[in-house]
Amino acid sequence: MKAVVLGAAGGIGQPLSLLLKANRAVTELALYDIVNSPGVAVDLSHIATPAKVEGFLPPDDGLKKALTGANVVVIPAGIPRKPGINAGIVRDLATGIATTAPKAFVLVISNPVNSTVPIVAEVFKKHGVFDPKRIFGVTTLDVVRASTFVSEILGDRSLSPSVSVPVVGGHSGVTIVPLLSQSSHPLPASLDATAIDGLINRIQFGGDEVVKAKDGAGSATLSMAYAGAEFAGKVIRAIKGEKGIVTPTFVNLASDKTGGDALKKELGKDLEYFSAPVELGVDGVAKIHGLGKITPAENALVQAALPELSANIEKGVAFVEAPKL
Repeated sequence: MKAVVLGAAGGIGQPLSLLLKANRAVTELALYDIVNSPGVAVDLSHIATPAKVEGFLPPDDGLKKALTGANVVVIPAGIPRKPGINAGIVRDLATGIATTAPKAFVLVISNPVNSTVPIVAEVFKKHGVFDPKRIFGVTTLDVVRASTFVSEILGDRSLSPSVSVPVVGGHSGVTIVPLLSQSSHPLPASLDATAIDGLINRIQFGGDEVVKAKDGAGSATLSMAYAGAEFAGKVIRAIKGEKGIVTPTFVNLASDKTGGDALKKELGKDLEYFSAPVELGVDGVAKIHGLGKITPAENALVQAALPELSANIEKGVAFVEAPKL
């Protein structure tokens, strides 16, 4: 099982690489970045887990060497909150994957995910290797935040690993829609509408909380690395044949035509991408689940998310046609 991290020396890339090295299902780990990746690789290589670790830089076909034989490629590359720069970085990395490892499962962390996932897809289409089942936007941090914040409200942080809240829509601001009515652990009946609105806002804008706490000197890197490793771990387990793994992720709805079409009907909009609970399988997306039973307030949040989500998707598609985000 070969995992590749593109952007491995950065704020997300280093802790993500550490967590993937700690995953015993990974037997090879390739780290690529424009600087420092060989040093990160040597450091990680001393850890007593099965994965053989190698680091690569751009010279001497480094990207191609890193990607050769890849099963799972995770992309945290980029600069926090610089959408235009990140779009170009993701496009160039996607070109490398499309030419060297077109069958790999591609997990996109680089923001803005609502636009970078369509960028990867459009690059793959241009190279004639697009398979919608194999490209994922990692929205897991929204799910992790929801679990954490709900467990805090329940007054028992030890519940957080078992609290499950589906988070749908996209991966920025108002496009993030937590379906709190479907929480595995119901919220206290005493929680009023204002408190629920505050919880939703905190899940949607949790990234701002981190940026503020870091005095603008950084964004959510460690929690994002944890979330990325969690999602990568689920994809790896599914590839190895484990059944029944369902997790929210931002996917092309053509990856499961039946489920995708049913979801579009629920949304009342013909979107190409959406984050919904997805069952993972050996070929990637096995089944897209619908929204299920949601409250009128949650439906209002979904409807409020659609215009921005649609605009973000169109921006990503247009960027590959004419590079400007």
